[in-house]
Amino acid sequence: MSAFGIIAPLLDRKGHDLWSITPDAHVSDAIQLMADKNIGALVVMEGDQIIGVISERDYTRKVFLKGKTSKDTAVREIMLSPALCIAPSCSVDECMRIMTDKRVRHLPVVENNKVVGMVSIGDLVNWIISAQKATIHHLENYISGSYPA
Repeated sequence: MSAFGIIAPLLDRKGHDLWSITPDAHVSDAIQLMADKNIGALVVMEGDQIIGVISERDYTRKVFLKGKTSKDTAVREIMLSPALCIAPSCSVDECMRIMTDKRVRHLPVVENNKVVGMVSIGDLVNWIISAQKATIHHLENYISGSYPA
């Protein structure tokens, strides 16, 4: 079992807001949506099926640095596909391992073949920091004798 629990409560606290785009949309539309929503990645959906993820890093590395234009490049040309996904029951530790090993910063959360949210590396770090602060608080209370009997 993970020292920091599973993804489901993290996602419940963060919220299940999910922003998506179609694979045929222009990359400029994806970048604009990410800017408008202050997020770093979008799920790429074809109907109700997730087929990929597009991130700001994809734009930087696969459009900007290659001299392409975002208005002439389709999302499907630069998205990560197939999408790396996790279940709500995935441990926070396992999620961090996947992000580190695969060098991704965002993972869609899928339950019963339906995308129910997305977690970022920042979400995981904030969750871990909160868990550590709670542990420290409980230990301080225990040591000082104010821990409930």
